[in-house]
Amino acid sequence: MAGAIASRMSFSSLKRKQPKTFTVRIVTMDAEMEFSCEVKWKGKDLFDLVCRTLGLRETWFFGLQYTIKDTVAWLKMDKKVLDHDVPTEEPVTFHFLAKFYPENAEEELVQEITQHLFFLQVKKQILDEKIYCPPEASVLLASYAVQAKYGDYDPSVHKRGFLAQEELLPKRVINLYQMTPEMWEERITAWYAEHRGRARDEAEMEYLKIAQDLEMYGVNYFAIKNKKGTELLLGVDALGLHIYDPENRLTPKISFPWNEIRNISYSDKEFTIKPLDKKIDVFKFNSSKLRVNKLILQLCIGNHDLFMRRRKADSLEVQQMKAQAREEKARKQMERQRLAREKQMREEAERTRDELERRLLQLKEEATMANEALMRSEETADLLAEKAQITEEEAKLLAQKAAEAEQEMQRIKATAIRTEEEKRLMEQKVLEAEMLALKMAEESERRAKEADQLKQDLQEARESERRAKQKLLEITSKSSYTQPMNSSTTTLPADLPSFISESLSFDFKDTDMKRLSMEIEKEKVEYMEKSKHLQEQLNELKTEIEALKLKERETALDILHSENADRGNSKHNTIKKPQAQGRRPICI
Repeated sequence: MAGAIASRMSFSSLKRKQPKTFTVRIVTMDAEMEFSCEVKWKGKDLFDLVCRTLGLRETWFFGLQYTIKDTVAWLKMDKKVLDHDVPTEEPVTFHFLAKFYPENAEEELVQEITQHLFFLQVKKQILDEKIYCPPEASVLLASYAVQAKYGDYDPSVHKRGFLAQEELLPKRVINLYQMTPEMWEERITAWYAEHRGRARDEAEMEYLKIAQDLEMYGVNYFAIKNKKGTELLLGVDALGLHIYDPENRLTPKISFPWNEIRNISYSDKEFTIKPLDKKIDVFKFNSSKLRVNKLILQLCIGNHDLFMRRRKADSLEVQQMKAQAREEKARKQMERQRLAREKQMREEAERTRDELERRLLQLKEEATMANEALMRSEETADLLAEKAQITEEEAKLLAQKAAEAEQEMQRIKATAIRTEEEKRLMEQKVLEAEMLALKMAEESERRAKEADQLKQDLQEARESERRAKQKLLEITSKSSYTQPMNSSTTTLPADLPSFISESLSFDFKDTDMKRLSMEIEKEKVEYMEKSKHLQEQLNELKTEIEALKLKERETALDILHSENADRGNSKHNTIKKPQAQGRRPICI
């Protein structure tokens, strides 16, 4: 008996030592989180904890994914976490991903966090080439991704090479053309510059609106065989079930929309699709793994439920979320408008200040030049006055010499020369004296004229000096007048926030909502015009880079997409529905 008691005590102590919690790592598209979970927790308990942590309310699109034996599986909400075939080592890793996709992202995705998670996931699928995207659309999507990350384009900040380290285009697109990274960046930046004014959430939504029209968007593909053993692909998405040729994932051979399917079931590895129209035979196919069949059924049920839910009135929770989202969008729009006005007024004030500073600098330069001209005029006037005085003294000296020569000539004439030789000599001296006197008189007259000219130049120099002083006085008075204007203008940016905050109100009245509705209608019309312009831009880019394409590197999907484009086929007009054939089996 003592042994039995000891064994029971040992068993209870071992039971107490078993851990009651385990660690889980959750990997989202842009973060990793770890949680301590209780052993008894079900999948819903962990999923709700993750959604609360992320602040996510649109939970019906998402799930927790894990991989087992190279097969993707999703955590079941009503089953314990540890009862799934998950790895035993801790931390147990799950990926928080979108399991179901919306038909129309703009109408169905309400929360900003939901839009952001979808944007990151779809972007990764396009870059990993799980979703085929034509080259021209890849460039456009890349430009929206850059807008979402970097904000508005600024040439002074976003200089050449700023996208060198970014992964923006699928490798297939890069290898298909003889284009350098700089050439791709130039084309992406050209479109990026046109997205000015779009916030991050708006740029991400534009990305999703373009991506949702790609043929492989939101489609889960599974390898199947029909009754004849022909290998096919089954595609499950938000619109229904599609059967593809394994070599062509873009265009389905036949489609079953959800509203035309009466029942879906499987037994072991055989799947059965029963159309709503009883005249159409059932479609049966086989899958290689039972685990894959369970996943197909999960996706069918989830997508069908969402398909029917979209066609009913929104629940109170969704209505509340949409109302909150509209109010938040209106608030953000008003806030952006307020900030834009602030920025515009600040820029205008800075431009005015710069203009006044430039004008003041110009006036200072003019004043400096006028002052220098005045100093040069004064120096010139002094030199001219000094030269005029010297010339006047020289003229007086010459006049005195001329008078002395005249006296000498008179004295010589008065002297009687008795001999003929003396007379001849005297006549020669008289002639020379007369010539010298004449030259002296001419030189005296020339010096007198030069003195008069210098006096006139002196008067002009003094008049120029007077005008320079008057201009300097005018410039000095102007600079003293513009100085207070400048000081008052530069203080304008500091006063802007208080002025603008007093003139705005965030009270959402009926008139505000009506005005917002009118703006939304206007935006729809503008969107249609932009869509046409966008298609023209895409065609222009396609034509531009077509000459650089390396035809030998085209993949099968590239060729199929080109053929569909030439025929005018798109994602929404290539769906072929099964026709009633008088109870004959469907042949694929």
